Amino acid sequence: MTRSGTMAASGGPRRPAGLRVDWVDYAKGICIVMVVMMHSVLGVELAAGETGFMHVLVAFAKPFRMPDFFLISGLFLPLVIGRDWRIYLDRKVVHFAYFYVVWVTIQFAFKAPAFAAESSWRDVGLLYLESFIEPFGTLWFIYLLPIFFVVTKLTRRIPPLAIWLIAASLETARIATGWTVIDEFCARFVYFYSGYLFADYVFALSDRARKHPVLALAALAAWALLNAGAVGLGASEWKIVSLMLGFAGPCAIITIGTLLARAHWLNVLRFCGEHSIVIYLAFFLPMAATRTLLLRTGVIPDIGTVSLIVTVAGVIGSIAIWRAALRLHADFLFERPMPFWIAPKKPGAVLQAAE
Repeated sequence: MTRSGTMAASGGPRRPAGLRVDWVDYAKGICIVMVVMMHSVLGVELAAGETGFMHVLVAFAKPFRMPDFFLISGLFLPLVIGRDWRIYLDRKVVHFAYFYVVWVTIQFAFKAPAFAAESSWRDVGLLYLESFIEPFGTLWFIYLLPIFFVVTKLTRRIPPLAIWLIAASLETARIATGWTVIDEFCARFVYFYSGYLFADYVFALSDRARKHPVLALAALAAWALLNAGAVGLGASEWKIVSLMLGFAGPCAIITIGTLLARAHWLNVLRFCGEHSIVIYLAFFLPMAATRTLLLRTGVIPDIGTVSLIVTVAGVIGSIAIWRAALRLHADFLFERPMPFWIAPKKPGAVLQAAE
């Protein structure tokens, strides 16, 4: 695969070591901004007791925000799923488990005093232990990814169509046990598995969008109207319709990412995509701080504007935390130290969501 994302002639995604795919970074950048926006907007609105203009954007993105992230996370899995179990578990399980433990501990350090004030420090300790069974707060994504990686490798000998049909049925079944692991697995696995199974078609879609930008723009306009209409009518929550929108949205984001990469526009989104997991891990700190400051001071009365500022602060603040950590030699916050590798470390290994 070239830097522009062209498919290899032999079929299947190919990428030379160390080379990123431009439209993938753009697509991930769009997704991580939408994730930060969702948490920021809903958090502000909950605290303020009212909604603002940003609520419409969050509702529009809901059908495809997480499906897109999971689909892209499975996109390069065909390149590595054949590795031996030791290397595979190191890269796909231990990797994310390490960062989950580090960042769930950091989040608890900030929230423990408030929890203790409501109950007791004993309950806080129990809640911390419970977070290793029930994913805590915003970190459920990196808790679930290793499970998806393992399940996909374990089921390689089962006909892929059967796995896909089961995964699609689970999404449609709307499983609600109250346990995030089970509920989100059922709701999201079909998108991750589709990224793995249909990677060739995803890259072919990007190639077509790059070659036919006018047609791609027309398709995006049609999708935006359909998605907005479904959300406005409440149809986006219907069975089957949610599955269709869950696939249509990622196709649209992939197309948008491709067109932005083609035109070399909005490189800030590409940068966010390259550091999407860094943003995902750290955004809660600047987001919460900015939200508290703005709402308590009341310096900005419009809730929509407050939500927008909190979103921007979440993205920029997380990058600032990452840069500060590197300068202060606190690399362990974003890079896994050698003692936590169970297989030989690959050169230049960094925190990433998909290889």
